[in-house]
Amino acid sequence: MPKRARVTRRQFACTMCGAWLASRYCGSSLKAAAAAGPQPWDQPAVVAKVYLSAPTVHWPNVGLDVKKEVAEIEARLAEVERKHATKLRFTGGQLLTGADQVEAWAKSLGGADAVLAIPASQPSVPVAAIVDAAKLPTLCFSRPYAGHQWSGIAALRKKVGRVDVLATSSYGGLDAYVPVWRAMHHLRHSKVLVVAQSPAGRQTLADGFNKQFGTTFRFLTYDDLNAAFPKADAQKAKRAAEEFTRGALKVVEPTPKEIHDAFRFYLMVEDMLETEKANAITVDCFPGLLGKKLPAYPCISWSKLNDQGRYGVCEGDVRSTMTQLLITSATGMPGFVSDPVFDLSRNEVVHAHCVAATKMGGLNGPSSPYLIRHHLETAEGAVLQVLMPVGRTITVGEFADPAKFLVSTAEVTGTTAEVTGSPDAERGCRSKIRTRVTDAEKWIENYSSGLHRVIFYGDHVAAIERMGRLMGFEVVKEI
Repeated sequence: MPKRARVTRRQFACTMCGAWLASRYCGSSLKAAAAAGPQPWDQPAVVAKVYLSAPTVHWPNVGLDVKKEVAEIEARLAEVERKHATKLRFTGGQLLTGADQVEAWAKSLGGADAVLAIPASQPSVPVAAIVDAAKLPTLCFSRPYAGHQWSGIAALRKKVGRVDVLATSSYGGLDAYVPVWRAMHHLRHSKVLVVAQSPAGRQTLADGFNKQFGTTFRFLTYDDLNAAFPKADAQKAKRAAEEFTRGALKVVEPTPKEIHDAFRFYLMVEDMLETEKANAITVDCFPGLLGKKLPAYPCISWSKLNDQGRYGVCEGDVRSTMTQLLITSATGMPGFVSDPVFDLSRNEVVHAHCVAATKMGGLNGPSSPYLIRHHLETAEGAVLQVLMPVGRTITVGEFADPAKFLVSTAEVTGTTAEVTGSPDAERGCRSKIRTRVTDAEKWIENYSSGLHRVIFYGDHVAAIERMGRLMGFEVVKEI
């Protein structure tokens, strides 16, 4: 068994600057992309407004000045747009007073991601007609006394999907839907690279997610990685590896060459993503690593991408990749793909894997301390062992398929890293958190849809349910 790593306070504090140090050498592609402006997947969601009324109205009163009403709503929505300027752009704003106007309106939608339908009176053009013509996710914003269309939205959603209702006098209620619109746009414009020697099953999943959300996929092979690896700048990788190593609490097993190769792999991935105009990659890594078919371990690359709001995902897992795209884009929280370990006697689940972001508490927050270790299941390569935050609520999620999302929550009670003296340190995977759940036995009795789950810090269940209603997938609580 490797000797336990003991860490001084100074080492612990110094690691917090590791991400900055490494970014001096590894962030150039990201900085260049930022200088060129937001990538398509990071641009504001486009939401088309449409107002619904009729030539003659009787609710909320017969003397309603509909045009004045619309002007007042427009002013308030402009405030919402300014508040969320980097995430939301409203377009349109037409007032429709007859069903015969709907078809022409729908042709004007252009590249909109969603529709905000705003009834102004009773009677009015049916929201159902808007949903049918637009073929886009539609939120009915129902202000008090603006009509009764809210009462039919639940039935309409069961019939056609991708429609929700917000019945409120507060325009602040729309804040909760901005992340949903953002996720729609993000998935619609994202591109995922899938590296696998046998893509058949993954191709079926990818086709389903493309149909559901518009996400683009491209399949590559190990040969593509091996051809690209020698082109990555070896000297740049060496400098980056040295800087990143200085930011670690400790290097336990890996050699400098293993860490150098890991950073050369990262530079290769950055080049591939830039060339392919993609923001996510998942590699079927185990067959490649065990068969010595990969040029280096990808684990540190995935940690770094996930810290940046991009996506590196283990094991060619298309469902977990899409789970991360959905939740990270909506919440700003990186995902941690997990192999859950159940302990019914303690009502606990340990979440374990050899890839973890250091910014699990949020992309704009501080980095967690990390050690550089061997991959535990192969005793070679370079991976991060991240000491993730404890005492927090997490959301555990996974797409079962493009139309069903599994979700639960838990409380993080501890980390099972070697530096904590945990007896579990050399079991399972390098990065682990221990969590308490409401009913571990119920969960394991009904566990389905493969091993992996993805954890995100924070309670995001309500947001996921909103996304399900507007984006057309079922949300199933596992516990």
